[in-house]
Parts: sequence; C-alpha cells; structure tokens
Amino acid sequence: MTDTSTTHPAATAKATIERVSIIVSKGSLEGIYPALIMANGARAEGIEADLFFTFFGLDAITKKRWEHIKLATVGNPGLHLPTLLGGLPGIPDLVTRHMERKMDRLDIPPIPEFIEMIADTGAGIYACKASVDLFELDKDDLVDQVQDIITVGEFYERAGGGQIIYT
Repeated sequence: MTDTSTTHPAATAKATIERVSIIVSKGSLEGIYPALIMANGARAEGIEADLFFTFFGLDAITKKRWEHIKLATVGNPGLHLPTLLGGLPGIPDLVTRHMERKMDRLDIPPIPEFIEMIADTGAGIYACKASVDLFELDKDDLVDQVQDIITVGEFYERAGGGQIIYT
C-alpha cells in the first residue's frame, strides 16, 4: 500500500515557461495575429519571446506588405463561408475590414503597431534566411523591428531550452 499523505515537492511545484520561440509561417490575419497575441502575452508575463517569420509569414514584417494583410476567405472553415463565395471579388476585403473593426473594438492593434509594441518589450523579431532568399528580399525590404535574418539552425540555437510554438 502506498502512502499518499505526503507528496514529493517536485510534484507540487508549479511548472513555468521561461522562454518561447514562435514560428509565423502564414501571411493572413488568422495566421499572424495568434503569434503576435502569444508573444505579447508571454512578454506581459515576463517570459522571453522570439518571433521567427518564415515563408508567407514574412508578409507581416515586409514593408510593402505589413499594412495590407487580409483574412483568408477561401478554404477557411472558421468563417463558415462557402468556398465559392469567399473567392468572389471584394469578399476578402469586406471580411477583412469587418474583422479589423471587431479587433479595433477589442483594442487589438493593427499588425504594424502590434509588432512595434512587441519589439519594444524586448522580444526578438527574426526573418528566416531561406525564405528571404526564396522571395528575393533583403534587410532593407523588412521593417525596422527585424533584428536579423537568421538560418533555421540559428533559430534553434536561440530557441534552446525553451518552448517552440508553430502558428
């Protein structure tokens, strides 16, 4: 018979996360905002956070694109919108404006402001070297908050000892 009247101290210790590295690979509102919200929440809790933008997630940190991110309306089951309707001209803009108004009412900042806020808290903002090369971009094409363009190996080095979140 096992004595359950005492519990090992390690079993009652609260687990804490000290570091998160968040991978952003999608270039749509619903692909970018979860990462920004997670990074902002981590920093608010005193958790170190880095954001690693890869593939179409680079749109969030590319000067020509970051103010023009849209909600994906085709093939997005969360919208409960028929695929055919989602592809009609004007629908992505309409749905995006509607979502932006709702987020504004909740005091969720637009992507450029959100990235600036997160960077100001000390979070790392990084671009994926392979993706930057693939899309023929360079540091000048990226927003000022981007600290560096790094390889996947460098990302893993930075993420060492922490949690990796893929959005």
